[in-house]
Amino acid sequence: MGFTVLDYVIVGVYLVGVTLAGIRIAGKQQSSRDYFLGGKEMSWWAVGFSIVASETSTLTFISIPGLAYTSNLHFLQLAIGYFIGRLLVSVLFIPAYYAGDLETAYDFIGKRFGMPLRQFTSSVFIVTRVLASGVRLFATAIPVHLITGLDYVPCILLIGVFTLIYTYLGGLKAVVAMDVVQMFIYLGGAVASMILILGHLPNGWADVVRYATQGGANKFQVINPNWGGNFLTFLTAPYTLAGGMLGGTFLTMASHGTDQLLVQRLLGCKKRWDSQRALMLDAAFIVLQFAFFLVLGLCLFAFYGGVSFQQLGLKSSDEIFPKFIVENLPSGVAGLVVAGVLASAMGTLSSSISSLASSTYLDLFKRTPRGRALSEKQEVVWSKLFTLLWGVLLIGGAMLFRDTRNPVVELGLKIASFTYGGLLGTFFLGLLFRRTDQRDAAVGLVAGLIAMILVLTRTRIDFTWHTLIGCTVTIIVGNLASLRHRRPV
Repeated sequence: MGFTVLDYVIVGVYLVGVTLAGIRIAGKQQSSRDYFLGGKEMSWWAVGFSIVASETSTLTFISIPGLAYTSNLHFLQLAIGYFIGRLLVSVLFIPAYYAGDLETAYDFIGKRFGMPLRQFTSSVFIVTRVLASGVRLFATAIPVHLITGLDYVPCILLIGVFTLIYTYLGGLKAVVAMDVVQMFIYLGGAVASMILILGHLPNGWADVVRYATQGGANKFQVINPNWGGNFLTFLTAPYTLAGGMLGGTFLTMASHGTDQLLVQRLLGCKKRWDSQRALMLDAAFIVLQFAFFLVLGLCLFAFYGGVSFQQLGLKSSDEIFPKFIVENLPSGVAGLVVAGVLASAMGTLSSSISSLASSTYLDLFKRTPRGRALSEKQEVVWSKLFTLLWGVLLIGGAMLFRDTRNPVVELGLKIASFTYGGLLGTFFLGLLFRRTDQRDAAVGLVAGLIAMILVLTRTRIDFTWHTLIGCTVTIIVGNLASLRHRRPV
């Protein structure tokens, strides 16, 4: 059916509306604490939904239905691990964070191991987040380009500039408020698509079941009982039960316990219990959300008669949902779904910009003599300058990419995957092992990063194991290093 004038109007109204609303809701900030932590006064339910929106990028919106289209529901094993990981973060990490009245995730490292390691771990986060966010912003432009026909640069600017405006002016309050709105917009677009698909199928849901189980196949299968022929095969096989659940658990402990992108929101709650409730709301919702997007993929499979994406003339399964949007959604609904694509992208991008700026200012700049001498008003000015800087850099960096075959894309994603294990292991050294000191933790972190470089360059071990391996190496080496001195256990 194509993208009509009405669809463009809907997208334009959404972009302008969400920007103005974010600025209005945020109000004025009196200090960097207001700007980056919302004055620690944010509602737990808003923070919970904000975390959902922050971790739901356009890659999730597009790729998860495509994954179910080509395979089954094995990805839910990973989502179950996500739930367990969030539960462990709420029990292990959040009490420690609120006991110290922390400003960032890496503030804990500073209080436990000293300022140099806090600044180093913060720098590792910054490098990782810049590469991952630049790649993700470019990847977001791909489905927008496919749906609207706009070139990549205008797509990136549409997403980036409007997001930067409300993030720059409104701080974390604006980011959280708009995340909540954007979450319901992208889910609304996805629900509208599923309703239209089921309405188009002659027998509705019965046709989905028929195509998902035809020829003896079972695309509804969640548990993967295949353990492989040997240990190496087991480690390289994607979405096994142990790999999915263990991988999801450790990946979530790293992302929600050590990554400033998400920890920043948890630290913005009024008290510890609010933060824990927010995280458990996110835990329950994210499993349901992944299940919904996977089922949407099965609905698309039935809609296209069970043919492969190659038979549809597509290059990858990620293009299936955009193809459906362009060709089958009526005028107006297509605009709503594209607004949903933009919403998922803007929620993730605004979180990246805010977390980069907060980590740069609070962990690095504020610790310098110049940073310590600032008034509260000057703190806000510098906080906004760092927000503007990172917003411009992320938008500019995304524009350097021209296609998904660019090797920098692959490099950025690999770097994003290997740092999580080392960071998580360092936090565990601080939380669980009293014997370790700053030098032990630093040695462990470096060993974990080196181990992950070797895993990524010399093996084909599946990504679900990466965080666990990096974390384990960091903990073991850190504890071995601590044997050189005597400390109370």
